[in-house]
Amino acid sequence: MEESFAKILKVMVVVMLNLCVIAFAYFVLRYSPATSASSHTVSDTLAVPTLSKRGSRGEEVRKIQQKLKDLGLYRIAVDGIYGAKTEEAVRAFQRQKGLSVDGIAGPNTLKALGLSSGGNESATSQSDYQLLARIISAEARGESYTGQVAVGAVVLNRVAHPSFPDTLAGVVYQPGAFSAINDGQINQPIADSCYQAAQDALNGWDPSGGAIYYYNPDKTSNKWIRSRPVIKRIGNHLFCS
Repeated sequence: MEESFAKILKVMVVVMLNLCVIAFAYFVLRYSPATSASSHTVSDTLAVPTLSKRGSRGEEVRKIQQKLKDLGLYRIAVDGIYGAKTEEAVRAFQRQKGLSVDGIAGPNTLKALGLSSGGNESATSQSDYQLLARIISAEARGESYTGQVAVGAVVLNRVAHPSFPDTLAGVVYQPGAFSAINDGQINQPIADSCYQAAQDALNGWDPSGGAIYYYNPDKTSNKWIRSRPVIKRIGNHLFCS
């Protein structure tokens, strides 16, 4: 009898231990921060841009470079690319003004330069950011990085143009606007470079020169698109007004 009771007690202890392990595992999975989120997800709202630093590109960088050039601190071409020379000039300016010397054009540095903080203050949702990266990948996966940013810039130029829908989704899914919607390329995995290309386009870099159209002359015989004034060629695409 005692031996039988001991076996039952032992089974009960094992069951209780297993329940404790299961409860602990549930707690960890339920309440710990997610560690498997995609490296390309962003916050629900992106402030575009937050600041300019080495690697940044766009109109705000051009303004910074021009201000520094006017002060005699930046001596090469104003190109909108925040490289080593721009960072060096920003550091020199920060030392002159008694600011924290980090080479980053944050709000205090921009204010001292006489520039508004943040440049383009529009907000871009995570879904728009992902959609822009997706259409860039679908339309320009095999193009150079500059060509990918240019395609993203065309999409954004259309959003701002009165002849097109005023939302990113409206532009991307406008009937007949992009071949990638019709041939299914829009559903393919997004190339890694296209996430950064989308961000650079959102930050104001427009390699297309303000284009609202582009096409591959080797793949289209459409007379109308071929009649559009060409701004420039980047890779396989002609960018047009």
